[in-house]
Amino acid sequence: MTPNRGAGTPAVDGGETTRTGSEGAEATVGGRHAVTYDRHSLLLDGRRILVQSAELHYFRLPSPDLWRDVLEKIRSAGFNTVSLYFHWAYHSPKPGGYDFTGVRDVDRLLHTVNELGLWAIARPGPYINAETTGGGFPAWLKLVPGRARTSAPGYTAAYTEWLDHLNPIIARHQVTRGGPVLLYNVENEYQVNTDAAYMQAVQDKARADGIDVPVVTNICCGADDRASTWHSGVGAVQIPGMDDYPQSFDCTDGDAIGGSWGEGVTRRIRDDAPIYAAEYQAGSIDVTDAGYERCRELTGPEFMRLLYKNNAITGGATLFSYYMTYGGTNWGWLAQPDDVYTSYDYGAAITEGRQLTAKYDEFKRQGYLLTTVAPLTRTNPAAAPTVDNPALLAAARTNPDTGTQFVLLRHRDRTATSDDSGVLDWSTPDGRYRVPVRVVGRDAAILVAGYDLGGQRLVWSTSEIMTHAAIDGRDVAVLYGTRSTAGSAVLRYPTRPEVRVIEGAVASSYDPTSGDLRLDYRHDGLARVLVTDGGRRPALLLLGTHATVAPFWRVETNVGPVLVRGTSLVRSAAVTDDTTQLRADTDAAATIEVFASARRLSVNGRPVTVRTTSSGSLVGRLPGPQQVRLPGLTGWRTHAEAPEADPRFDDSRWLVADRTTSLSPYPPITLPVLYADEYGYHYGNVWYRSRFTATGAETAVRLNAITGRRGSYLVWLNGRYLGAAAGGVEADAEPINPNPGPGTFPIPDGVLTPGEPAVLSVLVENMGHNDDWTADDNRMRQPRGLVGAELIGSTAALSWRIQGARGGEELSDRARGPLNNGGLHGERYGWSLPGYPDGSWRRVRSLAGRVVAPGVTWYRTTFRLDLPSGQDTSVALRFADAPPIGHRVMLFLNGWNLGLYGGGMGPQRDFVLPAGLLRHHGANTLALAVTARQSSRLGPVSLVALGTQRGGVPVGPVPASDYDPGA
Repeated sequence: MTPNRGAGTPAVDGGETTRTGSEGAEATVGGRHAVTYDRHSLLLDGRRILVQSAELHYFRLPSPDLWRDVLEKIRSAGFNTVSLYFHWAYHSPKPGGYDFTGVRDVDRLLHTVNELGLWAIARPGPYINAETTGGGFPAWLKLVPGRARTSAPGYTAAYTEWLDHLNPIIARHQVTRGGPVLLYNVENEYQVNTDAAYMQAVQDKARADGIDVPVVTNICCGADDRASTWHSGVGAVQIPGMDDYPQSFDCTDGDAIGGSWGEGVTRRIRDDAPIYAAEYQAGSIDVTDAGYERCRELTGPEFMRLLYKNNAITGGATLFSYYMTYGGTNWGWLAQPDDVYTSYDYGAAITEGRQLTAKYDEFKRQGYLLTTVAPLTRTNPAAAPTVDNPALLAAARTNPDTGTQFVLLRHRDRTATSDDSGVLDWSTPDGRYRVPVRVVGRDAAILVAGYDLGGQRLVWSTSEIMTHAAIDGRDVAVLYGTRSTAGSAVLRYPTRPEVRVIEGAVASSYDPTSGDLRLDYRHDGLARVLVTDGGRRPALLLLGTHATVAPFWRVETNVGPVLVRGTSLVRSAAVTDDTTQLRADTDAAATIEVFASARRLSVNGRPVTVRTTSSGSLVGRLPGPQQVRLPGLTGWRTHAEAPEADPRFDDSRWLVADRTTSLSPYPPITLPVLYADEYGYHYGNVWYRSRFTATGAETAVRLNAITGRRGSYLVWLNGRYLGAAAGGVEADAEPINPNPGPGTFPIPDGVLTPGEPAVLSVLVENMGHNDDWTADDNRMRQPRGLVGAELIGSTAALSWRIQGARGGEELSDRARGPLNNGGLHGERYGWSLPGYPDGSWRRVRSLAGRVVAPGVTWYRTTFRLDLPSGQDTSVALRFADAPPIGHRVMLFLNGWNLGLYGGGMGPQRDFVLPAGLLRHHGANTLALAVTARQSSRLGPVSLVALGTQRGGVPVGPVPASDYDPGA
């Protein structure tokens, strides 16, 4: 296949300054392409390009074969670029320790991006936010002196080490060396006047490491006070971009248009650089636990049509990056604790289970326009047509080289839901016209005039252009409008053309004086009009609605583009021996239609019987997927955990917790310092055990902990369960709370004997690390774990030991990495792994209705799959009941920690089991660790198919270790 990264037009000087990627140096040193820019757009080898970018987090999809699946879906939606955060903590379990293999193989990721003909925006931080633990900072950074995100020597040494490992990988994948990396994004939503020298140092480091593409950054979020500091000077980047989240994040109101975060028009920050929508809202975090389907409604096609088109024409940006296009999964302990839960679906166009949505269709309609119509790469504000209805608003931009006009038409009040008509008084490059228009509700349209549509001249149209291509000696164009509205298109011909309406109701008229051919129709179904003669090559116009053009796919081949209609996805195409060879997915049996020069067709390597239609296309039938049958989950075995709560448990190999100082700005309530990070335990559950001699005067245990939102801690005294309490939450903007997560636990009679030794055991559920979004203090050092412990009524001394996940030097599970496991006994001893010898565990037939006692209980089962080959089936584990309050379930698939259900962990009930981790052909092990704060009842669990399509990409098992008794 011939890669096509979108529309491009030759640069026209126009008296403007063109800057290189590395200012003052030619960007093609040692490579193939030069990246430059001016105030309108990027230029690649002197050709203007429009960037349509999709955000993807590889670390939230721990199956490298599936990276290709999602990237192909991104490309097929009209995106030509992918934006990639690189996650420091994901790669670094300890200072000096880095891993770029397996699910962390970013070299493979960038190779795949390049193979697919996409560009990439590399975003290595060092800080990335991304609603991930620590904002991407490794937790060991808490123990490094010096304020993060500044020029402090300790922090500088740490981030320099990170970039020493990552920058060379990025550098060799730049477009200047034949790779995909087009832009290099430093930091994230940083206010440059916090420490301009730091921002400059990060850029200087990139240049020293061979980065020669333009350096960009993203500023949050429409804030004038932040943007004004980026114009020039120390720390300023070449192309500063703005983050826009105009819907904000309240997913309970899916019908809302416009939140509290601005109007959604990306502003220009530097006059010598193009407007860059660095993160434009394409979904939402679920801060209100409404569920991601509600977030998809909040940022759905209606929002996209109105806000994205308004931004393109009102703002004039040519660099668009949409956050998120595929969100993925906060597997293991990836999640930041304040805003997210296991799923990071984000209400995106592609679901966590990799299914396509109505938002995907809207991205495709707009993306094809932006990457097909080249004059959009250089436009200036222009006088808009007047409209005789004050309820309607028209705004316009014009390409100064071609004269092509782009007119945005929408309601003046963007919240309006009315149906309004009017007439545009439109002075186009080809004459002045009165054009009837209609806007229904929150719709918006980009109308084009004065455009050379292939070999045709489009004078104006009230239908929007989706795409067009020269195929088999004629122009094939797809146009559309709102269902049931009138549409018109005017094309210009030197002589009278022949018009044949193949399908639908279309009236035509020709004016020999002007040469205008006018077509009038209604947007219903899919009309087809063939125009021949008239002094131009033939044109086939396909006139539809939002819905009827959604099944079209534009795909580049080695001999030019083809158009395909009817499949649920087209991944790629090639033409050989008069055969169009497609890789495509079908979610049901379907009719496929192909517009191509070749007269034969094969799909997924199999020939398809076709006939030629009156439209000149090929039509055939494709089979749908085979039925998927998933086994029931039976044959469970169970074992109670928490030997650490038994006073006889041997904790002599645990670390002694006796520190008296910490770099954290949070002073401990009592000594010693018990913060888990101080002892090298950074993620997940942590156990504490304290020994003391009872005096008989003790009446209660008073504890305090900071866990992050949704965390808690459980307490035992001499093996007797005393109860649980919620851990403290310390958000970025809050002052330090001296009493963050208090819990007072009365001591029952008979638990303590005066003069006898006693053991206090505490299990703390830590929920990840706060980010450092504001970069204005040391909030990233907020501790996790116990911050205070005392006995009420007694002055008996408490001596402590601590145990958590095996990490750093002790990290034994290198494939899954440091974020996979916490410090539960079962995690430390392999109960989550395939092959663990659970034959002595008690058998239970089903989980439904089982009562779990306070503490930790494990359940394990195995199941076999033999899913249909040549088919992409997305499978999830479904918990039938609403998330419980009294217990929490941590689920492991073949040793991979894929989520937390219940216990305040959001509304999620379906947990995606990614192919590659899930063995579609063979045995799988499912382990559930149930932590109950009180006696609680389990509900049914089952496997469900979230979607299945014939097609997909080959997916192999992700290598990882099984149980090893010697490990």
